[in-house]
Amino acid sequence: VFMVGLYSILSCLRVGNRDDSNLYINMKLKAAAEVMPRLLGLHLPSYSWSVLKCIASLNTDPAVHGFIVQLPLDSDKPINTEKITNAVAPEKDVDGLSSINAGKLSRGDLGDCFIPCTPKGCMELIRQTGVQVAGKRAVVIGRSKIVGAPMHDLLLWNNATVTTCHSKTSTLAEEVGKADILVVAAGRAEMVKGEWIKPGAIVIDCGINHVPDSTKASGKRVVGDVAYSSAKEKASFITPVPGGVGPMTVAMLMQSTVESAQRFLEKFQPGKWTIQYNQLTLKMPVPSDIEISQSCIPKPIDQVAKEVGLFPDEVELYGQTKAKIQLSVLKRLQNQPDGKYVVVTGITPTPLGEGKSTTTVGLVQALGAHLRQNVFACVRQPSQGPTFGIKGGAAGGGYCQVVPMEEFNLHLTGDIHAITAANNLVAAAIDARIFHELTQSDQALYNRLVPSVNGVRKFSDIQIRRLQKLGINKTDPMALTKEEVNAFVRLDIDPGTITWQRVLDTNDRFLRKITIGQSVTEKGFTRTAQFDITVSSEIMAVLALADGLDDMKKRFGRMVVASSKKGIPVTADDLGVTGALAVLMKDAVKPNLMQTLEGTPVFVHAGPFANIAHGNSSVLADKIALKLVGKDGFVVTEAGFGADIGMEKFFNIKCRYSGLRPHVVVLVATVRALKMHGGGPAVTAGVPLPKEYTEENLQLVAKGCSNLTKQIQNARMFGVPVVVAVNAFKTDTKAELALVVQHAKEAGAFDAVECTHWAEGGKGALALARAVQRASQAPSNFKFLYNVELPVVDKIRLIAQQVYGARDIELLPEAQEKVALYTKQGFGNLPICMAKTHLSLSHDPEQKGAPTGFVLPIRDIRASVGAGFLYPLVGTMSTMPGLPTRPCFYDIDLDPVSGAVNGLF
Repeated sequence: VFMVGLYSILSCLRVGNRDDSNLYINMKLKAAAEVMPRLLGLHLPSYSWSVLKCIASLNTDPAVHGFIVQLPLDSDKPINTEKITNAVAPEKDVDGLSSINAGKLSRGDLGDCFIPCTPKGCMELIRQTGVQVAGKRAVVIGRSKIVGAPMHDLLLWNNATVTTCHSKTSTLAEEVGKADILVVAAGRAEMVKGEWIKPGAIVIDCGINHVPDSTKASGKRVVGDVAYSSAKEKASFITPVPGGVGPMTVAMLMQSTVESAQRFLEKFQPGKWTIQYNQLTLKMPVPSDIEISQSCIPKPIDQVAKEVGLFPDEVELYGQTKAKIQLSVLKRLQNQPDGKYVVVTGITPTPLGEGKSTTTVGLVQALGAHLRQNVFACVRQPSQGPTFGIKGGAAGGGYCQVVPMEEFNLHLTGDIHAITAANNLVAAAIDARIFHELTQSDQALYNRLVPSVNGVRKFSDIQIRRLQKLGINKTDPMALTKEEVNAFVRLDIDPGTITWQRVLDTNDRFLRKITIGQSVTEKGFTRTAQFDITVSSEIMAVLALADGLDDMKKRFGRMVVASSKKGIPVTADDLGVTGALAVLMKDAVKPNLMQTLEGTPVFVHAGPFANIAHGNSSVLADKIALKLVGKDGFVVTEAGFGADIGMEKFFNIKCRYSGLRPHVVVLVATVRALKMHGGGPAVTAGVPLPKEYTEENLQLVAKGCSNLTKQIQNARMFGVPVVVAVNAFKTDTKAELALVVQHAKEAGAFDAVECTHWAEGGKGALALARAVQRASQAPSNFKFLYNVELPVVDKIRLIAQQVYGARDIELLPEAQEKVALYTKQGFGNLPICMAKTHLSLSHDPEQKGAPTGFVLPIRDIRASVGAGFLYPLVGTMSTMPGLPTRPCFYDIDLDPVSGAVNGLF
């Protein structure tokens, strides 16, 4: 924030090299030094395009509060002065020369424009005399856009009776004789004679003219447009030349710059939003999600950015509806207090999902568009695998969506593609390194890793880090011994320990296990490998947990991809790819800005799996949003799967690394899921619901509330108030919904409310929004479940017993080996990220409700060292989903005429 009077910044643009322009610029530089520390003098070449380019840059620079173009433009090439002055943003046009500011002045909007500095200075001089302008007869000689015309308007709107004269006025002396106030800006030396002037008149001389004077060293002297020596005998007040209007003009320029800074601070006060919300036109029955999304006309995304207090240079537009946000905003707002932090989670879901994303969007629409609170949603970016598979998109649903949904669900700004490229670069580097080490001598490898360029060998920064890791404190490539060269070039990767797989953002079951290296060029070096889906890549988890570009790069370097044959971890830094990964991910690290149907802002950033990773959107998006909303605002984020998985990881992993502390948990529950937990028939995607789910059955609901009770207990275990959102479906009865609300309150929820946001938008989540507001004021004594210094097995057991309800855990032999290995390698103090089915609190997806007394089997443990957690594998699962018999893409099509996306997500 640039403090008024201390850090107001003015830029002066000068084209050419006129002596008078140089003189004026130097006067302004001197004056600026007395009132503000920064005035930027920019001397530009005489090309119109270069001037316009410079103006465009200054228009969007939040550090510059005002700038002027020094006229006249000195160029031997034609330059459209009007075009140049009108290119200056009106809010920074402190010289008041743009058509917009001139138009406002001519209409009398004096409080909403900048006034040209010379007329403004003249008015200030007149005010200093103590003479009232109102009712006086004023004469202005000159009609230039810089002085004469605006001076006429200024006097007129100060209630003087104004006559404008010029060089063609035939009765000039007569008109001057009538003037109580005379302002002369004709550019003709001493054209107004003293005898013309009305006795007692106020005379303001704006002229600067050079006349011959042999007594001066320069052979000339400066005079005004008024014959000063005779005029001063008749005027009550008169300005000298030089030393009169000139210094006042510069003073007014400084004043206008400070005024511009004041307006800037008032307009961009952190946490002070002026936002335009979209009004929904609700229809019954509710149309398809894609129909609703495409019926909405989103605001231009640069407008959304401006509404929430982002500066133009902090926003990178990707078309009209999405943008990336520069991380520099965090530094700008570092001293601002955070808003309230809300996480949306759910009970153990059916395979159909219970509407967490829809509830997240409904809640922010209610808080923003209906309760007029500053609020941001922070959600994950969906993978194209599920989008084209069986689940469909993840933009919410009904009248609670992130829009445009097709942009949200497909590509967005390319972050997932960047992760795919970065991940597969690591995979390629692993196999290439193994191949080259098997086929080359130490010296040949060294010559290729540290080549001689123009006769000089030099280690790169990443190679220096590897040498230091090996305990070799040398920087001269020629100084290494043979043993040191061998240690440096040989990673000696054990192929059987490689944990890094290639990825693809498409469901493809036939890539779950493959054989690579079958080309004859690979000389028979084959191995079994696999493809995972991109969102399961550790790079995605790193993106989600990093708190900046530097932190992300360091995490990349720590990623363990395999072990050497001696059991030493091999990292991305050892492979030498860390810098390349950072380059590939330099844009992906910036959060993506979108909006909801009702015009509230949304950050869409990162989309890690919720099983082998932590299933939450990025730390960076949350941190930026919390600063933007201000201390009374809200940031609502969503944790994947049920509370036992996504919420537990949100608390124990994401909050541990981010340092953020949540204020409220919103727990989404549905009658449908509770009936399933109460013993109802299986719920299967793509199959009609059995009648138990479409007819009232209070007994099933009551029995299934055991799962709701356990998940409320899980949230309260972390010391955070819980609000239960009962997401109502059209098949639910009032009695069933009331039963769930009652049970939730009895189980310890701060509040429980029925929600109809899917059909009504934010209006249907108003009760939820008010409950969240109240809960955010309640005490929140947040605490972690475990200390990371505990042994790995103890941390796993705590999660299994406290969160899942297990009696104990059982580590299978492979898991036992990994505990010993990771503890030995120094990774034993990392948080735990349980990879477990989301369809049950236990490891068995068929066990519904709140099972107890079971033993949780841990078949293996793997490490995401760069992301910063160990992930035990519970039961069986695949990190490369397959396509169903009838995938979602059957319904997706493109209209070749309009370019609109048709079909369902």
